[in-house]
Amino acid sequence: MTEILVVGGAGYIGSTMCKHLKKNGYQPIVLDNLITGHRQSVKWGPFFEGSIEDTALLNHIFTKHRPKAVMHFAAFCYVNESIKEPGKYYRNNVGATINLLQTMVEHNILNFIFSSSCATYGEPVEIPITENHPQHPINPYGKTKLMVEQIIADYNVAHDLQFVSLRYFNAGGADPDGELGEDHKPEPHLIPLVLRTAMGLRDKIYIFGDDYPTKDGTCIRDYIHINDIAQAHLLALERLLNRKPGGVYNLGNGGGYSVKEVIEVAQIVTGKQIQTEVVKRREGDPGILISTSDKAHKELGWEPKFTDLNYIIETAWHWCQRNPNGYES
Repeated sequence: MTEILVVGGAGYIGSTMCKHLKKNGYQPIVLDNLITGHRQSVKWGPFFEGSIEDTALLNHIFTKHRPKAVMHFAAFCYVNESIKEPGKYYRNNVGATINLLQTMVEHNILNFIFSSSCATYGEPVEIPITENHPQHPINPYGKTKLMVEQIIADYNVAHDLQFVSLRYFNAGGADPDGELGEDHKPEPHLIPLVLRTAMGLRDKIYIFGDDYPTKDGTCIRDYIHINDIAQAHLLALERLLNRKPGGVYNLGNGGGYSVKEVIEVAQIVTGKQIQTEVVKRREGDPGILISTSDKAHKELGWEPKFTDLNYIIETAWHWCQRNPNGYES
């Protein structure tokens, strides 16, 4: 069975990826330091607790398992935190990734799939956003993702590292089987916060600004189900293993929903009234982020299956009800 190293494989998207790999005949090997991941979500292969900063551990894993590729989900990903603690983000997201890449090259493991982000684009100058859109990130999180994309390109030139970078927009939803879901502490993302409010675990949901140039004044985002994200990564993996050229791809549904629309749909799905309070804007939040994923459709053969916001929220709600305290439940 072809082995794939999944760094950050105990996290929200990484664990979903591991399930998809196993279902499709691959053997995931998980490396995660469990700072934001959960040991309970590692179910489909060997697990190593540790960091990609640990060269000795990487050497051990690469020698023992000889993975055919590495998938990287091990970045810190909170925009607001990155503004307050930029050093934390540059050390982990950039410095540790360089260590991972260098160790891969030394072991002649030259297939790399990077979990990138639409945050590399910054404030959009045109909608929808294509892969050729200017990249001017407006927060340290986005800057670290862009830096890693540039570093990967340099490793491609210098060491023939083959790569796919997937710039996805707003991940949402949960495993339709109810096995895996979103559990961050603290939780920064809108959909789980809204659902926790519906469950009575929060008093209200804060809307950060209602004066954006959008239809209802609140931010608009392009939501994509985590299963669709995992499927795109699987297609990217197979592209590299089949020795086809890599590249950079947007992952989104090509449409957007405002904060208020997400709350309205959540009220319908849950049957609960959700209290809100408008507060000032957060630093580093663009008003509108909507993608076009035509390149991924054409070159990867990727077709998202779970595009309906109702379904995305329904799967997340199912997870929340089964796991009111997250994986600790």
